[in-house]
Amino acid sequence: MTKLSVNINKIATLRNSRGGSMPNVVQVAKDVQRFGAHGVTIHPRPDERHIRYQDARDLKPIVYTEFNIEGNPVQKFIDLVLEVKPTQVTLVPDADDALTSNAGWDTIKHRDFLIEVIQEFKRNNIRTSIFVDPILSMIEGAKITGTDRIELYTEEFAHQYSIGNKDGIQPYIEAAVLSNQLGMGVNAGHDLSLDNIQFFKENIPDLLEVSIGHALVCESLYLGIENVVNMYLHKLK
Repeated sequence: MTKLSVNINKIATLRNSRGGSMPNVVQVAKDVQRFGAHGVTIHPRPDERHIRYQDARDLKPIVYTEFNIEGNPVQKFIDLVLEVKPTQVTLVPDADDALTSNAGWDTIKHRDFLIEVIQEFKRNNIRTSIFVDPILSMIEGAKITGTDRIELYTEEFAHQYSIGNKDGIQPYIEAAVLSNQLGMGVNAGHDLSLDNIQFFKENIPDLLEVSIGHALVCESLYLGIENVVNMYLHKLK
């Protein structure tokens, strides 16, 4: 079964919009695990506009499934990850002013930097993953960095699927096949939803993990978070 990691950034966004601690990100992390999620994902950004760095520290003791911290490996982020020591770190090349993640790594251009960062995390027994577009040269470049996994950036797949183009899955299939052949695990995330997740799962070979936040939280406004988590789990079987 493909694992479901719930990204709770949007919970933090709602909390920060009012101040205080409602909704409580620690409680939500406890709840989604209790509802069956296999992991919790957070993506702190330098301006801490949703998840704060302190949230990562607060979540560490209560995440008993897999804890995945995503982000751009600037020094402050690296220091946080080395302090918290999550199960997995996912490296994402976010610009400081990016509204959301909008591109994968150029693993050729940034090869030496990624090698250095990944070696540091692996020395600390933290599994590594690199956020990449489904471009075969980028997959080959990821292998050179020494990363354990890639995370396929699925925004384009989600867009193509929404307009009825199921052939939009093909580059992702090819990227996953190559990644598996090269000995890297395959994760995926961005704009995956209840509408498209089953099709994606059924077509991507050996898909290990999906990280879903924005759609899951939006769907939960109507259906309830416990129900939505279990709907994802059913579709990921």
